Amino acid sequence: MPIYPIVEGAGEITAVPVLLRRLRDASEIYTIDIGKPIQRKRSELVQEASLRRAVALALLKPACEAVLILFDADNDCPKALAPKLCQWAQAEARTIPCAVVLANREYEAWFLASLESLRGHRGIRADAQSFIDPESRRGAKEQLRSHMAPGKSYKETTDQAAMSQLFDMRLTFSRSRSFRRLVKAFGELTSAMGHRLDQWPPMNWKPS
Repeated sequence: MPIYPIVEGAGEITAVPVLLRRLRDASEIYTIDIGKPIQRKRSELVQEASLRRAVALALLKPACEAVLILFDADNDCPKALAPKLCQWAQAEARTIPCAVVLANREYEAWFLASLESLRGHRGIRADAQSFIDPESRRGAKEQLRSHMAPGKSYKETTDQAAMSQLFDMRLTFSRSRSFRRLVKAFGELTSAMGHRLDQWPPMNWKPS
């Protein structure tokens, strides 16, 4: 029962399936699979006709049960833009559940929210400190680079998937509103696919 992602960046082609499989494992609904993402330019994802074409392509994939559209908000307000995009996507998908999540402002801001969990990995320095408000400004990739050891540099196509496997989702959940939206969207899609989630998000992710 696959969820097919639609993404923007080259790094997300490998990173988003890694992240969604981690969410699947946290939900303990192991029968859900994650299909190979469909990549489109951001300019296509914010226009109705081209977004609907991307959704239509996802629906043609084998046994498509749900569609998740995920890309960077950049300077847009996720709360303003995402509902409009979701309306377009759901109109195309009809009975197939769809969700739209905009990482505010960039996907890499989710790593900044839990930098301690990345220390010693992918070049992140041992003294790297998390950002309490990681979504407050653009430049998450540059901020990651500034916390890497000399001679190391963040490369989206190789580091994004690896960091997606390693970062502390619980800590990021507590610090990033857009990551909480992703977690909520995953739960909504899972429920719409007919699975029962007794506890979502996991109990130990919620603030005490």
